[in-house]
Formats: sequence, structure tokens, C-alpha cells
Amino acid sequence: MESVFVYWDNSNIFHEAQRLAVERDEGPDARYRVCIEFGNLLRLAHADRPVKRALAVGSVPPEMRQLWNRMEAMGVKVKLFDRGDSSRGEQEVPDRLLQLRMLEDALDFNGDPGIAVVLTGDGAGYYEGTGFHSTLERMRKRDWRVEILSWSHACNQRMRRWAEANGVFVSLGDFYEAITFMEPSRPGHEFAMSRNPAELDLSRRQTAP
Repeated sequence: MESVFVYWDNSNIFHEAQRLAVERDEGPDARYRVCIEFGNLLRLAHADRPVKRALAVGSVPPEMRQLWNRMEAMGVKVKLFDRGDSSRGEQEVPDRLLQLRMLEDALDFNGDPGIAVVLTGDGAGYYEGTGFHSTLERMRKRDWRVEILSWSHACNQRMRRWAEANGVFVSLGDFYEAITFMEPSRPGHEFAMSRNPAELDLSRRQTAP
């Protein structure tokens, strides 16, 4: 069985989950109460296949440290960046790090390709020959299998169509209840109930042939 290489753009995944929590009417302050269930999302990514590498990029606010510790405990290597650095776009360097790692893996495992599982919806830079879409095309030409996990409402449509034609596109919205949970309302805010993540049903998860 080929190994899975997970490349995880946390900011893209989390910010769109916030938007969806509001759209799904998850109660008062839904944007600030929704959380990612990282164990279920990681399992959705690898779909019980062996993992060779899992890399996530995120930001460094101290209140996120416990979150990153949980990810690292699950075997995910985490690289953090300062969102407050005004000298560059918030996502420019994290995205490039993920893309560099993808290209390095494509070279290091040349002749022994794996399954690239990318958690993002960002398809920017394609016409300049940069970005996740272009990187995935380069990997596909080297016989890597490709899977993109993203929110349908936020994924670059050109990249989604390419994934559907050349690999697999997994809509995270189909697994929303399993890969998110809701914290209860904070003191002093309008009352809102918590919600636990649902059980993850992998039978609905398509994998690359």
C-alpha cells in the first residue's frame, strides 16, 4: 500500500469552518466557538492508510499552543508563523513552505511516489506557475496520486475541477459535524450550547485509485 503525505494549511481550513458555522446557524458567536476536531480531520485525510509524513502550517498566538501540542502528539509536524508580520501576506510564507515540502518529497521519492493529500482551498498563483495547484500538477506528472480536502464553498474551482479529473476532491462540508465541535458560550456572552463532534464515517470518503 502506498503511503500518504499530508500537507495541511490550517488557516485556510479553520477560517472557512468559521464561516460555515455561521451559515449553519450554530448559535450565538458561532464564528468564535467553532473548533476543528483534529483527530477526526487527520483520520479523514489519511483514511486509515499508512502516513509517511504529515506537515501542518499555522500561526503563533500563545492561546493556540495547546492546539499545536495536540497536533504534534498525533504525529503531525507543525511549523508556525507570526500572523502579525506586516512585511508579507499572512499566508505567503506558510503556503510556500508547504509547497516546498511537497516538491522536496516529489524529488526525494522519485520513482516511489506516494499519495499527496492536501488540506486547502487556495488555488492562487496558478497562471504564474506557483501555488498548490501547480505543485500538485508537477507531482501528478511524477505519478503521485492526488487528493484535495477542502470546503466546497471556498475551494478554487479550477483546482477542484482538476482534482476531480486527475485525482479526488473531498468536500469537507460532507463531514462537517465530525470534523468540528462547538464550545459553549463564554461568560458574559449570550448563552449557547456546546456540540461534540459526530462519529467519523469513512465509508463516504472517496480515495484516489
